[in-house]
Amino acid sequence: MRQTFSRREKLKQLFHILIPILITQLSMYAMNFFDTMMSGHYSSSDLAGVAIGSSLWVPVFTGLSGILLSITPIIAQLVGAKKHDEVAFAVVQGVYLAVFISIAVLLAGTVVIQPILGQMDLDPNVRAVAYDFLVGLSTGIVPLFVYNVLRSFMDALGKTRVSMIITLLSLPINVLFNYLLIYGKFGMPELGGAGSGYASAITYWLIALIAAFIIQSQRPFSNYGVFKRLYRISIAKWKEIMKIGVPIGFSIFFETSIFAAVTLFMSGYNTVTIASHQAAMNFSSFLYMVPLSISMALTIVVGFEVGARRYRDAREYSWLGVSFAVFMSGICGVILFMLRTEIASIYSNETQVIELTAQFLLYAFFFQLSDAVQAPIQGALRGYKDVNITFIMSLVSYWVIGLPLGYYLANFTGLNAFGYWIGLIAGLAAGAICLSTRLVYIQKKKFRPGHAST
Repeated sequence: MRQTFSRREKLKQLFHILIPILITQLSMYAMNFFDTMMSGHYSSSDLAGVAIGSSLWVPVFTGLSGILLSITPIIAQLVGAKKHDEVAFAVVQGVYLAVFISIAVLLAGTVVIQPILGQMDLDPNVRAVAYDFLVGLSTGIVPLFVYNVLRSFMDALGKTRVSMIITLLSLPINVLFNYLLIYGKFGMPELGGAGSGYASAITYWLIALIAAFIIQSQRPFSNYGVFKRLYRISIAKWKEIMKIGVPIGFSIFFETSIFAAVTLFMSGYNTVTIASHQAAMNFSSFLYMVPLSISMALTIVVGFEVGARRYRDAREYSWLGVSFAVFMSGICGVILFMLRTEIASIYSNETQVIELTAQFLLYAFFFQLSDAVQAPIQGALRGYKDVNITFIMSLVSYWVIGLPLGYYLANFTGLNAFGYWIGLIAGLAAGAICLSTRLVYIQKKKFRPGHAST
């Protein structure tokens, strides 16, 4: 990355970082998309089982990996401040922490997964698929968390194209193993939806090994000598990572877990409703990749500018990102509205599932504007290392406003399952308003041009 002096230069650098991130996120989403789609074409029970398994796994993964996302602003600010000799130590400590978190997740999973699934009112086949899917996925947890640290390091240097290439190379492998393990082709076991869990785990090992090789052998990453020394575990550095990362993780957890909670509440509905909800939510997640990618790019460029104490530039980057996200949300929303039936037919051959998915997608249309505001602003705030207030805002917006409203509408009005989606929309809108207020405050009070705060 480099210092920029005009809005045009900022847009050029922002897009240089953003486009590879977007392609990477879309490719990672594509793995989940193929898991969902290929399981759905196997059977609606397998689609529902993968939906339940994912609803348990995604909040855990995104919340805990959010802790590791703190590596991005830490490295970006070190590079912006030209403290290059401290980079390798920070990355290695992040890897150690990733392994520790992974082991903790594996141990906890062996204890809680069966009881949680047992308490849910699920068809036995759906419950079995969900459990087997999670078991398969668990074999790739360690490399997945480690890769998150390595990717954060590469992205923080502005080399987002590298992680894009890694993900693009691994995507065909994921699809291939989905095909082999879900449908039992070429002598492989026919595992149904559970096979998608094992296919994802194989992919996670692949991308972690590729990333480690590149960091070791290719410039500019090799210049930092990340793997040249075996550092001791530093509790002090872990505390620094977690001081920034834990609020990020909680903020992400509060957001993703509300979607998971809705899916779990829907376990009381029939299999068609669960499958339709999951299909619509899966496509909504696809559209979310645009504001999410902008968010990640803003963390990098804002962190770089804040590290160099160029606060005016950091502010300009922030609002350029939000403006572009809102523009893109309008385009995505129109596409979603116009082609909702065609989109629904991607996920299933069953008429009932297609019709109900199309109805859910109408509500997903309203997700777009709120996501376009709240996601980029979260990314900008992380660049400032302002994370504590953000996770409190997320808790209130999603769990105090969104979920209770959705539960009321679903259970005490005639909206039924659609009530949960209205609650989600309200929670996202509240989050967008709160985060906007926080960013304006931070930029005016703590990081205004000429101010010495860091």
